[in-house]
Amino acid sequence: MIFAKVRRAALGAAFLLVTACAASPEPEGDASPPASGQPQTSASQAAPGEVLTSDNVTHVVNVPRTAPLNGPMDWNTDLAFQGDYLYMGNFGGFSIFDISEPTTPKIVSQVSCPAQQNDVSVYENLLILSIDAPRSGEDCDSTESQASWEGLRIFDVSDKKSPKYVGAVATECGSHTHTMVPKDGKLFVYVSSPGPEPSSETCPPPHQLLQIVEVPLDDPKSAKVVASPEIPIEGQGEATGCHDITAYPEKNLAAAACFGDGFLLDITDPVSPKLIQQVTDDENFQIWHSATFNNDATKVLFTDELGGGSAPTCTPAVPATKGANAVYDIVDGKLEKRGYFKIPREQQETENCVAHNGSLLPIPGKDIMVQAWYQGGVSFLDFTDSANPKEIGFFERGPYPEDGIAGSWSAYYYNGYVYSADIQMGLDVLKIDDPLTDPAKDVKMDDFNVQTQKSY
Repeated sequence: MIFAKVRRAALGAAFLLVTACAASPEPEGDASPPASGQPQTSASQAAPGEVLTSDNVTHVVNVPRTAPLNGPMDWNTDLAFQGDYLYMGNFGGFSIFDISEPTTPKIVSQVSCPAQQNDVSVYENLLILSIDAPRSGEDCDSTESQASWEGLRIFDVSDKKSPKYVGAVATECGSHTHTMVPKDGKLFVYVSSPGPEPSSETCPPPHQLLQIVEVPLDDPKSAKVVASPEIPIEGQGEATGCHDITAYPEKNLAAAACFGDGFLLDITDPVSPKLIQQVTDDENFQIWHSATFNNDATKVLFTDELGGGSAPTCTPAVPATKGANAVYDIVDGKLEKRGYFKIPREQQETENCVAHNGSLLPIPGKDIMVQAWYQGGVSFLDFTDSANPKEIGFFERGPYPEDGIAGSWSAYYYNGYVYSADIQMGLDVLKIDDPLTDPAKDVKMDDFNVQTQKSY
């Protein structure tokens, strides 16, 4: 989600224009019809809060938000997994769930530590949070007044019932999201954030595409920025930085979604990534949001967060190539665009809906992922045929009964179940039973951070 970042002068005007256009779009040609075999269910008349699913998807359980992380702006954000535990970011802090019994997740602990967006990742005994709006200091009791700090916070979660604050790293323009890149016994963290903002104390120009933090595993308090590589880019002017980077260390590759462009990077040397290719799609993509490799790294699926997550872009007036996914094949080391995917279920004008966070299902020989679409719900997408991706299952609710942002922020597959962080409603657990996806149940993961891909 990027709409909270309109304070960044370089992106603010562009974002406001996008939001205005997305909220009341003019028709731009016919939206593509659903591919053969896609569910045709229209959710446009669903009652507020009503749960709808395809026949192959089950809503297993919902765990509502609870104090202290259930205030008006305590939105659930990203997810990470380790063993029998799920970690959920929240604008108010983070939660740890015991998911040893996926049908009955239990809250183990909740840490109050307010910040935007508190996107989360976990490595060994360390938990890392992204802070992307200035605060008065690095500690959890900091405030938004006299704001002069933003970046990464680090916690020790060896005791799941009592996480301990370890320290923090200030980064220019904060950290909208971050990506762990473990390599040769070291932990590097790629920091993504938009900028610069010339009048800001924490986001002065110039601002590089990414910053790299090294976190010493034996002394995480000494974590620091070790590189801000100068990656050559075209066409972004003053607006630099990325929204999201997905690393695939085994393949020495990373795919970066950097607002106006997509990038393919060689990360053989993790502190000195090299540009392989920059791609643009001015006709269809407005805010390049995130990227997902397929298992053998022969494809990248990029998402477009048209409207920044706050607009109803899943309506008949918005074409099927906008606010959608684009599938690129990697041919002879270069990205070649093949096709687009957008959920075929129309949403109401009150429902913020656009492509957002998702992950692969570990299915040998198939390219299938699950993905969050805010109030568009959760979609299961088969992009094995890059030119003809299609939806094979879904879960969603009717419109959130109150004004504001709602729906699934992140939806990830982990050891037989899908876990969805719903901004307002809490944690949803889903299960898909389908001949296409059943082989995923045979794969056991020890941990999972979606922006750090591992082969299966």
